[in-house]
Amino acid sequence: MSDIMRPIPFSNLMNWVMTEHDESGSIFGVRKIVRANAAGALPIFDEKIETPFGPAAGPNTQLAQNIIAAYVAGSRFFELKTVQVMDGEELSACVNKPCITAADECYNCEWSTELEVPQAYAEYVKAWFACHLIAREYGLGEPDGFVFNMSVGYDLEGIKSPKVDAYIEGMKDASGSEVWAECREWALANLDRFQNVDAAFVDSIPARVSNSITESTLHGCPPAEIERIATYLITEKNLNTYIKCNPTLLGYDFARARLNELGFDYIAFDDRHFVEDLQWEDAVPMFERLMALCAERGLDFGVKLTNTFPVDVTRGELPSDEMYMSGRTLFSLTIEVARRITEQFCGKLRISYSGGATVYNIRSLYDAGIWPITMATDVLKPGGYERMSQIAGEFEDLDGRAFEGISLDAVVAIQEDSLVSPLYRNPLRKLPSAKVPGGTPLMDCFTAPCRTGCPISQDIPAYLAAVEEGRFEDAFSIIIERNALPHITGTICPHPCGKSCERAFYEPEGAQIRASKLRAAHEAFNSVLPRLKAGASEKVSDKNVAVIGGGPAGLAVAFFLSRAGVPVTIFEAKDTLGGIVRHVIPEFRIASADIDADVELCRAFGVEVKLNARVESIDALRAEGYTDVVVATGAWLPGSAGLGEGAELDVLEFLEAAKKAPETLSLGTDVVVIGAGNTAMDAARVAKRAAGVENVRLVYRRTKAQMPADEEELDFALEDGVEFMELLAPVSLADGELTCNVMRLGEPDASGRRAPEPTGETVTVPATTVICAVGERIDASLYEGAGVEVDRRGRPAGVATGVAGVWAAGDCRRGPATVVEAIADAAEVARAIANVDFNHYADANEQLDVAASIAKKGNLCRDKATCTHTRCLGCAAVCEVCCDVCPNRANVAIEVPGLDKQQVVHVDGMCNECGNCAVFCPYETGRPYKDKLTLFWSGDDMLASENDGFMKLADGKFSVRLGGEIRVVDVDDAGCGVPDAVRRTIAAVRDSYGYLFCE
Repeated sequence: MSDIMRPIPFSNLMNWVMTEHDESGSIFGVRKIVRANAAGALPIFDEKIETPFGPAAGPNTQLAQNIIAAYVAGSRFFELKTVQVMDGEELSACVNKPCITAADECYNCEWSTELEVPQAYAEYVKAWFACHLIAREYGLGEPDGFVFNMSVGYDLEGIKSPKVDAYIEGMKDASGSEVWAECREWALANLDRFQNVDAAFVDSIPARVSNSITESTLHGCPPAEIERIATYLITEKNLNTYIKCNPTLLGYDFARARLNELGFDYIAFDDRHFVEDLQWEDAVPMFERLMALCAERGLDFGVKLTNTFPVDVTRGELPSDEMYMSGRTLFSLTIEVARRITEQFCGKLRISYSGGATVYNIRSLYDAGIWPITMATDVLKPGGYERMSQIAGEFEDLDGRAFEGISLDAVVAIQEDSLVSPLYRNPLRKLPSAKVPGGTPLMDCFTAPCRTGCPISQDIPAYLAAVEEGRFEDAFSIIIERNALPHITGTICPHPCGKSCERAFYEPEGAQIRASKLRAAHEAFNSVLPRLKAGASEKVSDKNVAVIGGGPAGLAVAFFLSRAGVPVTIFEAKDTLGGIVRHVIPEFRIASADIDADVELCRAFGVEVKLNARVESIDALRAEGYTDVVVATGAWLPGSAGLGEGAELDVLEFLEAAKKAPETLSLGTDVVVIGAGNTAMDAARVAKRAAGVENVRLVYRRTKAQMPADEEELDFALEDGVEFMELLAPVSLADGELTCNVMRLGEPDASGRRAPEPTGETVTVPATTVICAVGERIDASLYEGAGVEVDRRGRPAGVATGVAGVWAAGDCRRGPATVVEAIADAAEVARAIANVDFNHYADANEQLDVAASIAKKGNLCRDKATCTHTRCLGCAAVCEVCCDVCPNRANVAIEVPGLDKQQVVHVDGMCNECGNCAVFCPYETGRPYKDKLTLFWSGDDMLASENDGFMKLADGKFSVRLGGEIRVVDVDDAGCGVPDAVRRTIAAVRDSYGYLFCE
């Protein structure tokens, strides 16, 4: 595939706009079309804007359709993509692809427009004309309620070059240009397609496309050159002028310390740009001179804060040595520059803002007096341009007030919030990949990553939809089809599903999957349980199963098998069922009532339970007539910290005693917990609550970021006052002190993991009690007695142990693991023993309310206390994320008669291979711009590509390439040799989406 973008002629552009709007109510995929409050429009330059925000110079203002999409989503200030003397193929050859990755903080290795300067000019004029027509025709606001702001770079010689000079002059007055004539002639020739546009309106569209400009300079541009450029633009071009400033104004030491403070210490850069870039002491007097110069000429002067931040490529983020950072990591730096400038100039120097603006902070920026505000990173994320639709709602109350200065107090408040808000802080650990294995399917690609991330493949979209609709009994029934312990997993599951949720690109917590499960359990348990008991059938299976252990794994095995009609007996060594969850996990983490509910649920189908019944021999059970024995005994044997001297207390023994008889504990004043998993966090938090304990310290030989505990458990421990002591390896305990080796992280290995290594130094930590929370072990005696082979950690080969009729589930199969993994083992046992099928509700994951799912796109949760819905995006039914995040609108979702789901078609001529769709595609190796069925506009483009795709031929047939083979086909012929889904999709494009051909 070629990365060359093909500008769309104005006639095709408007045909696309009007046809799509008439048939689907959307424009370039934007369904949430904004009608602005024209009465509150804000004066800027000698123009006005109905909202104070829009896209920054970048991918979202490179093509006409991008600008139109931003306009209909509520943008009214457009910083057009920078033009410079280097353009077209010459520049494209310097931009490595893919060039954007915006999964968290955004990085890019692109810069100015990849079009030739005359092409860029034509795109901006077409967008200008189209937005005027759309504004009037669809009542989106006053046609003069938006502003185009030019951006040029990067040196005075280039800006004075004939083609850049022609661009500037053409933007000041487009009336004599070919593209203006093209737009005007089409509009006048197609007045019959409009309801609210007439010839007089067409002729009233102003030919002055822009009278303002932002000066963009490369890093290292000398101050004198920056001032010469600005002076030229002001005095020779008579333009309202902003100078784009770099965050390097803050100085290297400040920037490095601030990013470290916010948890972004992995972002690598040196002081080179800080030394070479514009310095504060040069910037201030320059700005003063330019302010005075503009005032003399009746022009506006301001600064654009800020440019992106150059950093090093260290983790293969992009195919480049250096890349440019933006987004939330830039926010605290940019707002600090804004604070300093506001303080220096007493709020009189106008600031145009771009540096991590989102719906969460944009109104506070405006209220502080900082506007216009432009953004790029936010609209490159799922939701895309429709994130702007939500942002527009923040400005429905504008009062038309002109710029009156910037409030230093307000800017300081924003800056201080940026240091504490989780919006701008890096979590201890990055979210794991939300990807599902494999590449993007050519057809029917919609999938739910949450299910793939769940060890039991829970029917998550189905039960979330039921919860959302208040159908709690349905939701509970869906949940327990695959999950025998809904209360327990609804409380303490590490919810890998949430970490794989596409909604996590909106809010880190995702679609509240775990919370919704618990809500369904609490709402429906009492009504569903009697029905389950009443429906329990007489056991008629030829199997008779003994389950050794009544913890999560044993309970789940019993539930699944007894529901399937298999007689099951649980043998539990203790006096109550529940295992580790019952006896060890503290009450403040999970209530006993929730454990009781799940135990009762697992007994609903008539499971026999024998308490205080320790099993010593699997063979003895089989001799009693049990056909199958499932070992589910957990991992209760203590681990060891390997202290050379001194006694350590086993963590399970400690937690069990603390839960049953806390009065028996005597820990002293200083407790040290060795370990960093969830059990260690439980121990530390319990110790913190114990009588007489003053200090609890957690010792770990790595860093917090490498601790295996779930991040929420780390946060809880920190909130409880547990002190984390990183990079310490315990050696010995004597005289109330724990001696530890001081460690450091060595060089990364092939996997990128840095192993701890001793520094040769030691420290002592006060310790009246040391609790060992590492390496809980499996008692393998049952296995050994039955002839089951185990590894050095006492684990069998798998759920099937290798001995017929002997099975293993849970911790005694895996080693210390999670409850949901124990349930996964139990399900595998049930399939093997009784051929249990868990797919009763599988189809319901795709039978969702598509309109409701689409309505959630682009809407972030502004106030989590009021976000009561699940926020599920319904990915299995309507993903389209590649369509959302494409700035060029090159991925299009279409309805295909005869197919259940919409199909995504990739339009080759609109794509420059930025790669952003691949970043958010749920498939691990997915690249929609390479993988999806591709529409080509020309034979040359088709031959330059390897994509599977199609091109319309003059005789109405299609040239179709699949698997590298090209054939000419009649898609109306079901026997044409093309797969039916592909054939139907091509026919649908022809019949219902003809504007995609841009003929």
